[in-house]
Amino acid sequence: MQPAVTKLARPATSVLRLQARSSSGKAFVCSGCLQSRQHLLPLSQSGPPQRRVHPTAVLATSRISRTFYSTSTTNTTTQPPYHLRPPPALVRSGIAPLESRRLISVSGPDAAKYLQGVITANITQPDGTPRTDPFYAAFLSAKGRVLHDVFIYPYDLDPAGLLGPIKAAAPGESFLIEVDTSEATRLVQHIKRYKLRAKFDVRLLPDSEVQVLHAWSDDDEAALKRKLDTYDQSHRGAICVLHPDPRAPGLGYRMIYRLTALTDPAALEFADLLSLLVPESAYTLHRYRLGIPEGQREILRDQALPLESNIDVMGGIDFRKGCYVGQELTIRTKHRGVVRKRILPVVVSSTTEDGGELSSSDGFDYRPAITSSGGDQALSLPATEARIGRREKPDRRVGQFLSGIGNVGLALCRLEVMTDLQVPGETAAAEYNPEKDEFVVSAGTGQGVVGEGEEKTAVAPGGGPQLKVRAFVPEWLRKELEKPAH
Repeated sequence: MQPAVTKLARPATSVLRLQARSSSGKAFVCSGCLQSRQHLLPLSQSGPPQRRVHPTAVLATSRISRTFYSTSTTNTTTQPPYHLRPPPALVRSGIAPLESRRLISVSGPDAAKYLQGVITANITQPDGTPRTDPFYAAFLSAKGRVLHDVFIYPYDLDPAGLLGPIKAAAPGESFLIEVDTSEATRLVQHIKRYKLRAKFDVRLLPDSEVQVLHAWSDDDEAALKRKLDTYDQSHRGAICVLHPDPRAPGLGYRMIYRLTALTDPAALEFADLLSLLVPESAYTLHRYRLGIPEGQREILRDQALPLESNIDVMGGIDFRKGCYVGQELTIRTKHRGVVRKRILPVVVSSTTEDGGELSSSDGFDYRPAITSSGGDQALSLPATEARIGRREKPDRRVGQFLSGIGNVGLALCRLEVMTDLQVPGETAAAEYNPEKDEFVVSAGTGQGVVGEGEEKTAVAPGGGPQLKVRAFVPEWLRKELEKPAH
C-alpha cells in the first residue's frame, strides 16, 4: 500500500528569505537553480567562493511555483505565520523582506480620480498638483470600517513596464498600492468591482518583479540611509522607492526593490546588503515596540474603526479632503473628539512574573516565550480578539487582544481604564493606578490564528491559564494625542 501523501506547509519562498531566516548566514540555492544559471557570482569576496548564486536568485522573492510533497504525516499547520515566529532577541537595526505585503499597480488616466474617492488620504497636494511622495491611507466600507490599510506610491517612471498595458500619459496617473498579502486578491477584486468605466488598469504584481522591504536602525538611522543610497547608486536604480515611513518617528524606511532592474550581474556585490538582512519577525517586533498596527490581522477587516486603529495619528487621514467612501462616520467621530479605545502595545506575562518595562529609551524587556509560574511550561499567546478584563472582573471587557510575538503584542485598549490618558469630555469611572490595577487575558489553546492565506484557522479564546497584560503608550503616540484639537 502506498503511504499517505500529506502536503506540507508552504516552503521557504526565496533565497532572500532563506538568507534572512538562516542562523548560519549562508544562503541556500537548490542544485537545479545553480545548473540553470549561466552567469554566477560569489556572495562575498572574502574567502573561497564555495557557493555561487546568480544575483537575481539572491534577491528574487517570488513564490516557488513547484509544490513539494512528502510521505511524512507530520502536521505543520499549527506553526504561527512566519512574521510572528519570535526572534531570539530584540533586533535594533536591519533590513527585513516583507512576505506579508504585496503590491498592486493602478495605472491610467482615471486612476487618481478613482483613488481620491475611495481612500482616506488626499491624492493631491494642497495646491492641487499631483502628490509625488509615498503616503499611508486606508480603504473604508460605507459604514466607516477599515477594509484595508495601504501605502500608496505615486510611480510615474516605469522603465521596466511594471504597471501593466496602460501607460501613464502624464504625472500622477500611475500608483503602486501596498497591501496585506492575504488581502491583495480581495482588494484587486474590490477595485475592479467599483471602477465601472473608469480608464485605468489594475494588476497584482508577482513577487518576481518587485518586493517590499523595511529598513531601520535604532542606533544611527542616517548612516543606514547613506548606505542604502550608496547601494542604489551603484546598482543602477534597483531600489525604486526608498522613503521614510510616515506613520511614526523612528520607524525606519519603506523600500520597494525592483528585481527586474538587475541587468548586469558582473557589477553587483551583495555582501553588505546580505549582512543587514533580518527575518520579518524582527520588523514585526520593531513595529510592536512603537504600537504600529499593520494588516488585517491587527486592523480587523470590516470591524476596526480608523481612529481606534491610530490611522489618524499615523497620517493616514486627511480631514479636509472631499467626499470618500466611509467619510461620514470618520468625520463625525473626529469632530466629537471622543475616541475611547486605541490600539496600544502590551506586554504579556504569567500572573506570577513581571512582564517587563517599556520606555522610549531602551524599548522593553523582550522575551521570546511566556513561561508558567514554575518556568517549566511555555504558554501560548492569547487568541485574536481574546477578551481583556480586570483581574477581579475578568468577564467585563476593557480591551481586546489582537496579535503578539514572544511576550509582546498589540491590543485594543480602553484608554481611561488601562492607561493614564484622559479622554476629552469623559470622566473616568475610577482613576488609573499602575501599581494596583491588574488586567488579565486567557492564554490561547494554540497560537491565536494559525496557518496562512485561505488556510487561516482561528483558535477560540480562552481554555488556557490567565495571563497578565500591561498596556503602554509610546512617547510619539502620547504627543500626538495630547496635541490640541484643530
